Amino acid sequence: MPENASKQDLDDQIAIARRNIADLMEQATATSGSGAEEAIANRINEQQDRLNALLKRREALG
Repeated sequence: MPENASKQDLDDQIAIARRNIADLMEQATATSGSGAEEAIANRINEQQDRLNALLKRREALG
């Protein structure tokens, strides 16, 4: 995403990241006990890191 992303662009990306996390949490619940848990946990962590970075950028814009 460009450094000069608008507030709306960031808000859209934040919404997508939150939706991705929710979807991954549902997948994690459905795959409980399978070998996919670690992969899903890694994806959740990646999305959470992305969300945190987006929120930080959004906060800086005011």
